[in-house]
Amino acid sequence: MIDSMNRSGVGWGILPIRLVIGLVFAMHGGQKVFVYGAGATAMAMTHMGIPLPVIAAWVAIIVEFIGGLAIFFGVWARWPACLLAIEMLIVILFVKLHGGFFSPRGIELELTLLAGALTIAMLGTGPASLASGDRVPVPDGA
Repeated sequence: MIDSMNRSGVGWGILPIRLVIGLVFAMHGGQKVFVYGAGATAMAMTHMGIPLPVIAAWVAIIVEFIGGLAIFFGVWARWPACLLAIEMLIVILFVKLHGGFFSPRGIELELTLLAGALTIAMLGTGPASLASGDRVPVPDGA
């Protein structure tokens, strides 16, 4: 009885991480396209020294907005989570690392998002997701 409760808790434990990580990424992607616009996002990337800033801006917008929604709803979320983890690693290494740990210029937020995205990429989205292929597998009792 206790073992089955522990196994179901593993799957449900990912839900708050999935909802928050998905929401944060979707909001940041939406902000880039609907508030700042792709042009201003590309301009910001130019100032940060990111190569191919127009392409990088659109990749960030699409991956963050669509990927964030996929994670939030638990639909085919593992690949977007991998892409978002890579994006956060790039941001940490090339944009934020010199700012130390604490936000707003440090790596604090990006490191948290990296960890959340990696968790979803490795474990899936849990039992409350819309796509069964992304669900966390419940291990057999051993």
